Order: sequence, then C-alpha cells, then structure tokens
Amino acid sequence: MESNRKIFGTDGVRGVANLEPVTAETALKLGRAAAHVFTQFGTRRSDRRPIIVIGKDTRLSGYMLENALAAGVMSLGVDVFLLGPLPTPGVAYLTRTLRADAGIVLSASHNPYEDNGIKFFRHDGYKLDDEIERRIEGLVFSGEIENIRPTAGKIGKAKRIDDALGRYVEHAKSSFPKGLTLEGINIALDTANGAAYKSSPWILHELGANVTTFHNQPDGRNINAGCGSTHPEEISRLTRETGAHIGISHDGDADRLQLCDEKGDIVDGDEILAITACDHIRRGTLAKNTLVATVMSNFGLDDTLREHHGRVLRTKVGDRYVIEAMLAQDLNIGGEQSGHLIYRDHSTTGDGIVAALQILRIIAETGKPLSELKRVLKKYPQAQRNLRVREKRPIETMPDILALIQQTEESLKGAGRVLLRYSGTEPKIRLLIEGRDSAAIEKAADTIAGTLAAQIGE
Repeated sequence: MESNRKIFGTDGVRGVANLEPVTAETALKLGRAAAHVFTQFGTRRSDRRPIIVIGKDTRLSGYMLENALAAGVMSLGVDVFLLGPLPTPGVAYLTRTLRADAGIVLSASHNPYEDNGIKFFRHDGYKLDDEIERRIEGLVFSGEIENIRPTAGKIGKAKRIDDALGRYVEHAKSSFPKGLTLEGINIALDTANGAAYKSSPWILHELGANVTTFHNQPDGRNINAGCGSTHPEEISRLTRETGAHIGISHDGDADRLQLCDEKGDIVDGDEILAITACDHIRRGTLAKNTLVATVMSNFGLDDTLREHHGRVLRTKVGDRYVIEAMLAQDLNIGGEQSGHLIYRDHSTTGDGIVAALQILRIIAETGKPLSELKRVLKKYPQAQRNLRVREKRPIETMPDILALIQQTEESLKGAGRVLLRYSGTEPKIRLLIEGRDSAAIEKAADTIAGTLAAQIGE
C-alpha cells in the first residue's frame, strides 16, 4: 500500500465494516501504529507498561474490530483495557481516569449498523490533532514498524474493566448539582439501540426523573434504525404520546443530543447552545463571554449572544475543530447545530447525556418548560439539503454550481449565506442556505440541489 494513502476522515476512520479501510487487517495495523505513536516517547508511569483502552458501541462488527485492534496493540508490547459497549464520552473519560496512554472507540456514530469506525483519544481524553493522525496513517502503510516484535513476557495483555459503565455513570451525574433533583420531570428517552442504552436511563433515574425509555434493546443490527437523533420525528412522537415534559434522543455512540419540548417540537444544537450560554452569562460562568460554534450554526446565535453581552467564535465544521478552538482560547462551552455539544467544565468531548443535564438543570431551577426556554434564540430561516453522491468532484470544477451559488449570494444582499461542502464521513454533499426570506432560500436550495443531483448524484 502507498505510504501517502489517506484513511482518516473528519472523525477518525469510517466506512462499511469488513471493507477497506474498516477491516480486521487494517484495524490490526492501526492498533500497532497507534501503540507505537502513543508510547514512543515513554509512558507517563514508569512502574507499568503502556495502556490503551478500547470501547465500542453496539454494532455487530464491533466484536471483529475490537479483537483485531487489541491484537495489534498487544503485539507492540502495550496492554489493553477493554471497556465493552460505552458511550464515546465514557471512553474519553476512562482514558483519563485510568491513566491510559490513549483511548480507542469503535463506532460509526449516527451511521447505519453496516458501517463502523475507529477513532482515537489522547491520554488526556481529547481527540487527536491532524499531525498525530498523519503519523499513525503513515505507519499503517509504510511498514516502518514491521520489525518491532516484542516476544515472551514483553507481549501485551488484555483486561476487561468490569465497572467501566458504573464509573462513567457517576461521572455524568457529577455534572448535575448535588442539591438538585429531577423529581417531577417526566422524560421520554430514545437511546437509538446504541451505546447509551444502559447508561442514560440509569443516570436519569438516579437523579430522580420519571423516565420512559425506548429503543434500548440493541441486537447488533438495529442501532440508529428508525430511531435516535437522526430520526427526530421519533422522539417527537414518543414525547407527545407519553406526555413527557422533555424528549431526549441520542445517536449511536451518544456523543450528540437531540431534544424535544413538551409540545413535540424539536430543539436542535443551536437552541441548546443558546439556552445554556445565556444562562452561563447570567451566572458569570461563560468563559470570556464567548461561545464556540461552527459555520453551520444559525446566524441568529450571534444576535442572541450579542443581546446578552456575549459573542460567538466560529470554526470549521466538526466537533474536533470546536474543541481545538476551545482549548486554544480556554473556553468552556461550544458545539454544533447537529447536537455535538461540549461542556468543558465536565467533559473533554461531546457528551449527549451531560449536555441534556445542563438543560434539565435550567428547567429544574427555573420551572420553565423547554418550549419557553428555547425562545431565547431567534433563528434565521435555513434551507438544508443532503445529497448522496457517486463521486466527490471538487466544487471549484463545477462552473454551473459556482454560478448558482454566486447568484444566490447576490440575492441575499448580505443578509444570509450559502455553504456547500462534502461530508467527511459519508458519500454526501451538504448544502445550507440561510436568509430572511424562507420561500426564496427554499427555491434556491432546490435549484442548486437539482443541479448537483444531475452532475454528481447517485
């Protein structure tokens, strides 16, 4: 294989399980490469061998990839701690608290069960930067570490951490004030048959809520199937039918959150960020009065923060870029419209249940329903289109599309924007148009999407 081949996307390695690059063979090589990169400068404790923790969601292919990764890691003389099914933020947390040298998560997040992915955390629980990913990637294909073969007692061993779930549950609960309970709050919970099928109900019950849980019977094939945060109509239905005060919906690895108010209306990541950021400004706890969001977030978020004497710092799309900006400027709240929400006072990565608890705290303290709280954000109308593509042709090589974008931007007269980009994790192109005239931007979105479908659509 060529040494310059690229397998990392915007969130680790992802694809159809058992097809390259998500195969047992490549997973073994990734395990070896990661073990070498994370330990080549020595471990942080001299009294034990290096350790890498491995967690996963509930996909059938997780068994295959877990064993291949673990074998690769151990072949470099590194021990493995197996966490079993656990939300991605739980793996990040245990990477830190178990004093491991790195953490690995097997998950394709919101994708269907046929897909899977491999993503990494540093020893401090934060995602890798591009340079470390490039180093791992290079080792996978270069053969540079083929001759590193520990033998006899120097080979690593594996250990299952039986209390991993309980440790994470206690950590998540600690993000909610000790003097407060969720008694009297009825919650409809959709765990997407994914990694949070045990943890989120457990956390909410122990904090006193009355929880009705749905889609919490994973069978390896039903993760995200007609449920979870990528199917918001489901939590809307469940919230209305159960008469819940709030609906909570996760994706497959529970690092993102979709909420539903008591009326059955969806509350997205921008609204959650607006509610919590303004609450923190009021309490004087929003670092530098600055919220971090991506270019996809609604421009109404900027207006809302300005009204509350704060500001929004924008990044590229991807929670890793949000986190990088938060670290660089020592900020504590950030996230994406899609529901990746980072509260650095409590977590090093997006955490669906921790984010939900921040909203539940405000509901419990103020007595206000979510439908009222979300009014703090006055959104600009948005038109979004997601198209599956047969190829990711560079956008700059499609003059018809560029002309339509320019025409649309001119019609917005500075009061809106057009964003067009390829997904980093799926064969899709994503279009967003934002402006004050809903009918006009919907028409423009249809025109651009139709032209895209004709040129590169499946």
